Amino acid sequence: MTLRKIVKIDEDLCDGCGECVPSCAEGAIQVIDGKAKLVSEVYCDGLGACLGECPQGAISLEEREADNFDEAAVEKYLAEKNETRPPVEIPCGCPGSALQSFGPQAGPGPAPVSGQSALSHWPVQLMLVPPGAPFLKQADLLICADCVPFCVPDFHSRYLAGRAVVVGCPKLDNLDFYKEKLKQIFAEAQPTSITVLRMEVPCCGGIGQAVIEARNEVLPNMPVVIHNHGINFGSQREVSAAKSA
Repeated sequence: MTLRKIVKIDEDLCDGCGECVPSCAEGAIQVIDGKAKLVSEVYCDGLGACLGECPQGAISLEEREADNFDEAAVEKYLAEKNETRPPVEIPCGCPGSALQSFGPQAGPGPAPVSGQSALSHWPVQLMLVPPGAPFLKQADLLICADCVPFCVPDFHSRYLAGRAVVVGCPKLDNLDFYKEKLKQIFAEAQPTSITVLRMEVPCCGGIGQAVIEARNEVLPNMPVVIHNHGINFGSQREVSAAKSA
């Protein structure tokens, strides 16, 4: 042991947001039981790259007796983490991105109770949902532009009930990333059906395009149904994207 600078975490201030986790390249900080914790002194280099990432100001540097930073131990630790990481784990470290399933998929249909949420899983953002998520397996898959639910008053009962949903914005996000992510999802999940919801504004067409291109490469025999919604309270036009030749 030696006298050196090392990270100190005030658990009374920490709210478990996980913002500090990706900033620590050595993996010294992890969220455990809802709090950020230093998993080992030997993994902390004491440089404090994580300090500016904590919105609660719960992380500081202190000088005290601690085990020496061990770069070889860090490399071994990171290698072991990558080998044992479950395929559905999300690497951002945020507890709010943890996979959750709220109930079994029952196939498309009306919500059981008026006004009740039909959401069956979390997360829903296409950028965050891992292709191996269990709730995607052979699901009726709903791929939704993120403006659509605001224009469809009965979105939950008409579309969401019984489906696994992923959402994204084709104007603000990366469509090439979407296409590659969707290819992975289609290949791993083998969905039972694919429905796309988009707005009729031209910039929203990219989400349907990404779905069709990914479908053509991975599931060429899978029909895709695309619903175009207007901004005037959910006026709708349906388009069936035929099976790929």
